[in-house]
Amino acid sequence: MIGEIDLYGVFVSPLVIWVVIALPLTALLRRALARAGLYRFVWHRPLFDLALLVMMVYGVVSVSGVLPTASLWPVR
Repeated sequence: MIGEIDLYGVFVSPLVIWVVIALPLTALLRRALARAGLYRFVWHRPLFDLALLVMMVYGVVSVSGVLPTASLWPVR
């Protein structure tokens, strides 16, 4: 994990940056799902949207390359 990011003297958690990047991606995906009519198959839309955001944040973090790989774990 990386430490805090310095933005003009304010230390910001990397999680905040990743969520800010994931929010527009989630909004585009939500708009596409609504336009395609796929939300009619969803039982609880706010919960589904939260799950989409969590998956998008995971995708942004994994693309950034910060997640530990298998080579970092000790081999037994």
